[in-house]
Formats: sequence, structure tokens, C-alpha cells
Amino acid sequence: MPGHLVPRTWQYDPTLDAPAVYKRACQYEAFVPDELASLSVQLDAQLAGLVSEAEHAIRVLNDEAGPALDPLARLLLRTESIASSKVEGLQLGVRELARAEAKAESGSKPSPTAMELLANIDAMLLAVDEAATVERFGVTEITAVHRRLLERAPHQHIAGHIRTQQNWIGGNDYNPCGADFIPPPPEDLARLLADICASINNETLSPLVQAALVHAQFETVHPFDGGNGRTGRALVHVVLHRRGIAPRFLPPISVVFAGSRDRYIAGLTAFRGDGVAAWIEHFAAATVKAARLARAYIDAVRAMQERWRQQLRATDTAPRADAAAWTIIDLLPAHPMISAPVATAVTGRARGRIYEAIEQLVTAGVLLPLSAGRRNRWWEAVGLLDLIGQVEAGEVPPPAA
Repeated sequence: MPGHLVPRTWQYDPTLDAPAVYKRACQYEAFVPDELASLSVQLDAQLAGLVSEAEHAIRVLNDEAGPALDPLARLLLRTESIASSKVEGLQLGVRELARAEAKAESGSKPSPTAMELLANIDAMLLAVDEAATVERFGVTEITAVHRRLLERAPHQHIAGHIRTQQNWIGGNDYNPCGADFIPPPPEDLARLLADICASINNETLSPLVQAALVHAQFETVHPFDGGNGRTGRALVHVVLHRRGIAPRFLPPISVVFAGSRDRYIAGLTAFRGDGVAAWIEHFAAATVKAARLARAYIDAVRAMQERWRQQLRATDTAPRADAAAWTIIDLLPAHPMISAPVATAVTGRARGRIYEAIEQLVTAGVLLPLSAGRRNRWWEAVGLLDLIGQVEAGEVPPPAA
């Protein structure tokens, strides 16, 4: 990405709580990228073909999308959100996170790490359901996503606030001198963020190229004191959703980025030099892989649901066609761990019918009780969390038998 370096002086600060060597004045250079509006993107035939393949893979993934598959769409979004946190080193075991989700839905307070991971799911939902559907996307939408992301984090005081000081990546914790990368000074942020928002609203480029450039430019600008990576990856899905090629199913591209984090960082670093085309190539290849992974994932979950239905039909007292048990099976992908109150809320059925349905599903081997007590009980969808763990690790599920 074309740009220029701006020389700056880090001022001597005798009050800084740091070793003496870091209190001294020093020189550094911040990188100010050119605006995306001025970038001329040239794709050779091979790269244009890869971009087309990536966009086709996203469309194929969404071909069968409809309201009946909304629980699967939420499962994919959940996977993408968790993988985006994993890129930043935030992760919990699949079951541990599912239990934290259950705690949160019950009104209890999970661990700080779990709260931050769950907030990333909320932020991604906000990005796709609200920020992606406004007529004109702006900085207000970016700060809203960031606020949702960090409002329950230990550093929640920065949530939704554009930085007013210089930040940096790598080096030491006290000054930017010697850092691996130094983003633009604060006085350039308003202009550069306005340019990013204008690029999101512009439909001149192909959706895939547009998403790749918006994400890389956002990471280069680094407008927040924390949470830039996760916010920037949410913008990928804002673009794809706004452009209509991912109306329901989002390719979990962060799963691919988390699986090859060094290559992902190297691609963003190359973008800040003369590697714009190389970055687009990396982004497109990751998207193809993510879309195919998602398709295999959806097929595996649907096959699992069909096995659950067969198990339920095979019980001695198989429920009627309109019974709540069948509805719960439809909704389990969005709730790998479920309680009676949650099942009542998401199905709209009477509580008595829900308890009857849960008992039927336990008998059929679809739900597994997680405690012996009768109060605050939760049940796990058998096999679903293991499958989620596979996909979060980037493993393609085997074809359904």
C-alpha cells in the first residue's frame, strides 16, 4: 500500500514507571498509508480467477440459505467470532466456552476471558445484523462494534473510543522506538477512517477485493488502543453482507487465519509495502478454504440432526409430528448446551411441553444431562461440541455416511 513515513520524537518522561532507558527521548517514524480512494488495483488473470473462485465459493455456501437454516448461520457466526479471538491469543476449550455461554444465559457471570470471547460473538452479530444494514456505513458503526467487543473486557474503558495517542506493534511497552510497526499519528485518523467508510459504501470493486482492502487498511490504521484485529475482521463480514454475496452464511475466514497466523501477519505486513496483490491473493485463498470448510460443516451438522431425528423416531414413544422435541432438534445448532428456560424462549412452547420434549430427547440419546440436580439443569447436544471443536481447529468434517 503506498504511503509515507512521518518522523516523530518521543518526549522524555521522567514520571514514566519504566526502566531509565525507556524514559529517554527517542526518534521514530509512523506510517501513514495513502487513502484507499487513491489506490489503483490491478489483478492479473491468475489472481482475478482466484478472486472469482472465492466469490463463487461464498455464493455456493449461501445458495441454500433461508430462515429454516438460521440456527446453522448462527453456529457459523459463532465459530468465526471465536476464531477471530483465537488469532489474538484469546481462547477457551469448546466445552468450557459452551458452559460459559450457558452461565451467561442463566444470568451468572463467567470468567473474564469467557466474557471477552462472548462479547466478540455479540460484536460480530452487531456488525452483521445492524452495522451491515445501515444505508450509509460510518465511523459510528465502527465504534459501536468496538464498544460491544470490549464493553465487558478488563480494558473496557477504551471501548468505542478512537485513540488520541500514538500506538505501536512490537518493540517495548513504553515507547514506539524500535517497534515492528507504528500506525499513523492520531491526527490522521479521522481522515483515514472516513476513507475506509467511504470504501465500504463504494461498490466499484468486487466484493472480495473490497473486503480484503478494507480489512488490511483498517489494520494498518489501527485506530483503537486495543481490539483492532477483531474489529477489522468483523468489517470483512460487513462488506460481504452489504454486497449481498453472504446474506446468511459467513465464511469463517478467521479459522483459516488462526490456523496460519504467521502467514496472515506476513500478508498484512506485505500490504503495507508493495504487496497489495499478494495480500489479495492470500485473502482470496483463505476465503476459498473457509467457504469450503463451512459447507462441509453445515452438511455435517445437518447429517447429525437427521441422525437425531432417526433416534427420536426409533424410541418406544416417538412424539407426534408437531411435538416440541422436533423443534428443539432444529434449533440445537444455535444452542449446543440448552436449558428448559432457553428452550422455552427460543421455541415459544409451553414449559411443560419443553420438559416433556427434553425427557424424550434424553431417552433418544440426543441430549445428555450435565447435572443430576433438578434446579438450573442444562443438557448438551450429543456430538455437536466435538464437531464444533474440529471445525474451530480447521479440520474438515468427514462426508456424511
